[in-house]
Amino acid sequence: MRRQLNSLYITTEGAWLKKEGANIVMQVEGKERARLPIHMLESLVCFGRVLVSPPLMGFCAEQGVTITHLSPNGKFLARIEGPVSGNVLLRRTQYRVSDNEDSCSSLVSSLLIGKVHNQRAVLARGIRDYGSKMPPHDRQRLEAARNRLSRIARNLLLQPATTNELRGLEGEAAQVYFSVFNLLVRQEGGAFEFKGRNRRPPRDRINALLSFLYTLLTHDCRSALESVGLDPAVGFLHRDRPGRPSLALDLAEEFRPLLGDRLALSLINRRQLREKDFNITESNGVVMTDDARKLVLTAYQERKREELLHTFIDEKAPIGMLPILQAQLMARHLRGDLDAYPPFLWK
Repeated sequence: MRRQLNSLYITTEGAWLKKEGANIVMQVEGKERARLPIHMLESLVCFGRVLVSPPLMGFCAEQGVTITHLSPNGKFLARIEGPVSGNVLLRRTQYRVSDNEDSCSSLVSSLLIGKVHNQRAVLARGIRDYGSKMPPHDRQRLEAARNRLSRIARNLLLQPATTNELRGLEGEAAQVYFSVFNLLVRQEGGAFEFKGRNRRPPRDRINALLSFLYTLLTHDCRSALESVGLDPAVGFLHRDRPGRPSLALDLAEEFRPLLGDRLALSLINRRQLREKDFNITESNGVVMTDDARKLVLTAYQERKREELLHTFIDEKAPIGMLPILQAQLMARHLRGDLDAYPPFLWK
């Protein structure tokens, strides 16, 4: 199995990254703060005003290490990478499938089965962990939502549908899931009240955290797709749009419940994040503090090192490897080696 490499996240404003030999060196105000061999990395992710020397840019491109620039709050700004690898025949097949309604809807159905199953798993985990401490009415709401997600997943599996109809089922599942998400938050006091998804900008602390985690996950999915030769810009579920990594967003859907939602709940319920870790902007948006972002990045990397059983290949793998495994399975399906795309199902 391919070795899992690390992503290096740089959050220090004004940091200067340069090349020394085969190492990346970070300096702040002229003093060396970190040094790391480049062979240990698959990507650099820079938040805010981080400067990268031209020799390091070229070296990273040669070594297949991507450099991504994000705003301090996690908004994508730019990406630097070397020559695109991959089989042009695979990409041609990807484009044909994206344009073919029958082939596209079959793949979208599989992606959404994975997403809805994993959303259901988040609710089931919440019922198991907190159900005995909840008011009966709240537990009943969670159980009803879990059962409704099971029915939606069954419909996705058994009922042929167009891509637009499948998007409608996804929207229904999201409404059901997020309507009870607030019941899984165990911090009292209202600081982490959740009334539904919102973004651009996030209007509450949970949405700010979820948006940040989803950005990190999309970055990892994009890298995974590029590593197997697929074009991250041409998706099946998400419509094409200039600048949008549609296929990366498609692939991320299966992992949002695990690497986004569940991790966010853990950070909040363990009180690793508190009200003071968020600021309100002039536009009434909510952003995390620098220290909070560093804490979340550390937790995200630690979660990626945990192992889970991949039910299709019947092997344990680090969570950080799962997007790569799914990208490989998607490529095998598009090449005709697999009759259908097997989604990741969290057990």
